[in-house]
Amino acid sequence: MSRMIQRELYLHRIRPFIGSEPVKVLTGFRRSGKSVLLELIKEELKRGGVPDENIISFNFEQMRNAAFCTASALHDELERQTETLTGKVFFFFDEIQEVAQWEKCVNSCRVDFDCDIYITGSNAKLLSGELATFLGGRYVEFVVYPFSFAEYLQATRRTVANGNAEAFREYLAVGGMPFLSQLSGDKASAELYLRDLFGSAVLKDVVRRNNIRDVDLLERIVAYVLANIGHTFSATSIARYLKNENRNVSHETILNYIKACCDAFLFYRISREDLPGKKLLSVNEKYYVADHGLRAAVYGKTDQDIDQLLENVVCLELLRRGYHVTIGKIGEREIDFVAEKNGEKLYVQVAYLLATEDVVRREFDVLEEVPDNYPKYVVSMDEFDMSRNGIKHRNVRGFLLEKEWN
Repeated sequence: MSRMIQRELYLHRIRPFIGSEPVKVLTGFRRSGKSVLLELIKEELKRGGVPDENIISFNFEQMRNAAFCTASALHDELERQTETLTGKVFFFFDEIQEVAQWEKCVNSCRVDFDCDIYITGSNAKLLSGELATFLGGRYVEFVVYPFSFAEYLQATRRTVANGNAEAFREYLAVGGMPFLSQLSGDKASAELYLRDLFGSAVLKDVVRRNNIRDVDLLERIVAYVLANIGHTFSATSIARYLKNENRNVSHETILNYIKACCDAFLFYRISREDLPGKKLLSVNEKYYVADHGLRAAVYGKTDQDIDQLLENVVCLELLRRGYHVTIGKIGEREIDFVAEKNGEKLYVQVAYLLATEDVVRREFDVLEEVPDNYPKYVVSMDEFDMSRNGIKHRNVRGFLLEKEWN
C-alpha cells in the first residue's frame, strides 16, 4: 500500500466512538478515502494493543469475498472466524451495500458478538430504510470527502511555506481525489483517471443502484448540473434545456435523477435561506460537485469557470469541517455561504478577483447588511488584504489553510 495520509480531521471525530456500541458508518463519494480511513483505524487499534486476529476485515468489492455477499453467509463466516477468539473483536466491512440484506447481519452481530463495527458505503441510501429500522439510532455517520487543500499539500509533500501558490494551481486543475497524489502531477493521467472514476460512479452508484434505464437522459442532466455548479436553477430550466434537445421529460423524473446523484455523493444540494425570515426556501437550490477536478475532467475547464471552481472548493471545505451550509438571501441579494455549526455562524462571499471598486462593493456590501456579529469573510485570489468595516478579506489559500475561522 502507498503511503497513507493521516486524515486527522476524520480520526479526531471517530476516536471517541472507538470501542463503543454505535456502528461507525463511513459514507462518501467513491474513492474518496474511506478504505484508507479503515486502515488508519486498524493501525490505531493495533498500537493500542488489539491483537491482529481480533481485527476481521472484508472488502466486498473483492472477488475473494463474493461467497459472503449474503447476510447469512457473512454471519456464518464471522462465527467461524471468531469461535476461538477472546476479548472484543473489531469488524470492518468495506462497501457493505454489496451484501444482500446486510442490515440484518450487522444488527445480529451487535447481539451475537462482543464487537465493534465499522462499515463503509458509497450511497446515502445506506442509512435509510431498513438500516435505520434495525439499528434504531445505534449508529454514527462520518461523511468522507476528497482531499482538502491542506491534505493535498501533505500528500504531495509540500509545506505551507513551500510553494503553496503553485500547489493551489495544481489543486484547482486536478482536484483532491486521493489517488492523484501518486501521479506526480501528470495532468493527462489525472484526467483519464477522473473520467474513468466519474463513469464508474455514474454507472455503478447511480444507474445500477437506481435501475435507471435511460442512461442518455441521466448523462444530459448530469452535464447540465456540472455546467451550472454554483448557479441557481430549477427542474423547469432543465426541462426547457432538454426540450431544446428534443427530449420531453417530467419535472419529477429530473428531480429523481438529481437525487440519485446526490445519494451517490456526486452532488451536494445546498438550500437557500431567507436570512431576515429565518426560513429555508424550497426553490432554486444550488448544487456543488464532490470534487472540482471531476468537473474539469468531464465537463471541461475554461478561464470563465474559475469563480465556479473557487465556490466549489470553499463549499466542500465548509462541509468537510462539519458545517451545515446554506445560501443566504437578503431581499434580491445573496450571500454565497452561510455556515452553521454548534450554534455558531460564518458568512462567506467567494470571488475570483476584487479587481474594481464595483466588485468590492458587491462582495462586501451584502455582508454589511447582516445584522449579527458572527464572522464575515470575503475570499478571493487577491494577494493583498482588503478587509474593511469589520469584514475580513482572505486569499483563498490562506482561508482554506486556517485551522479555525473566527
